[in-house]
Amino acid sequence: MVPGIRKQYNEQFSKEKYDAYLNDLHSKHPGAIEFRVAETPVFIDRAFKEKILSACESIVDVITAPGFFGKSAKAIPDDVRVPNENRHTHFIAFDFGICENKNGELEPQLIEMQGFPTLFAYQIWQDEVTRRHFEIPKNYSTYLSGHTAESYTQLLKEVLIGNHAPENVILLEILPHQQKTRIDFYCTTDYTGIPVVCLTELIQEGRHLFYEKGGKKIPVKRIYNRIIFDDLQQQSPEIKEKGKLLLADLDVEWVPHPNWFYRISKYTLPFIKHPYVPETFFLSELDEIPNDLENYVLKPLFSFAGQGVVIDVTREDIEKVKDPQNWILMRKVKYAEAIPTPDTPAKVEVRIFYFWKEGDARPVATNNLARLSKGKMIGVRYNKDREWVGGSLVYFEE
Repeated sequence: MVPGIRKQYNEQFSKEKYDAYLNDLHSKHPGAIEFRVAETPVFIDRAFKEKILSACESIVDVITAPGFFGKSAKAIPDDVRVPNENRHTHFIAFDFGICENKNGELEPQLIEMQGFPTLFAYQIWQDEVTRRHFEIPKNYSTYLSGHTAESYTQLLKEVLIGNHAPENVILLEILPHQQKTRIDFYCTTDYTGIPVVCLTELIQEGRHLFYEKGGKKIPVKRIYNRIIFDDLQQQSPEIKEKGKLLLADLDVEWVPHPNWFYRISKYTLPFIKHPYVPETFFLSELDEIPNDLENYVLKPLFSFAGQGVVIDVTREDIEKVKDPQNWILMRKVKYAEAIPTPDTPAKVEVRIFYFWKEGDARPVATNNLARLSKGKMIGVRYNKDREWVGGSLVYFEE
């Protein structure tokens, strides 16, 4: 993305450096990083950064508009609607592909977004380790809006913990120690002091929740929610039964509230008009199927990690959809082979983090992660047999 920096980085790269980097990265919590870590960060100049942020801010305008809360109410399936909803999410993640437009120029294109957490804490560690092993220009930072590692960590703590003691705030997940993203859970405890608790470990007494620590019941006042209901619905009958407590009227604060997973999601895409947001339609609102289906991708509204996405769409694919209100048709973008590597170039997806502190009028851009790919699908699970692919981070020109 920045030719001079890329050339220098690639020339200085060695397998020995990469192996030392991986050893250091794994040292904090050995065995907790299951996904592939890419050989390189991504370097993005100031002009391209501003293009990405202009799209993010345009979407934030839609989300903060007075009518959004009512407009997005239908996004939440009735069977997973959780009581006591906050008026705004605490987190937003925007995913952009680095794409090639019809003039052959690089530009960001929004792929999807989520009012839900991502690897917020692990990225602090990854930046620290990356800088130890590779030369990163001093005027490039993974942080946004003027944040540093220290100010970002402090803001994360403030958003997660609120006015409570860390032991009364929990990171809640289903079987967290089996999740591929568990490195982030452990780093969250490292940086904020809040414990990781499995759904199965919760104790409910009326409207109150507890977890056990050292034989003592600890009250839960605030939940850093990492449970995705689509995942919950695929669990064993015992876990699904336990999950029903999440739908109860509980005396807890949510960060973020589960309903915002749906409100800010693929469901929001048809409401956004911006040059860096592909044209998107609800399948149920299509007057006719486009003749150029090769230029579209079909996505289910309620899924995660790319499951159910149809890339090479046919008329038959659309006609066999039984619940068109739960699907979108989105104009396809062309990922650019943007990162030169020792063999074939890599494609890039960038995830921008926004944090929304209670009481603030708008969320603020804070940090990012990146994913490099050489396959049809972006994501660490789809590139296991390739090199210079996997999870990474972006260094933006300040």
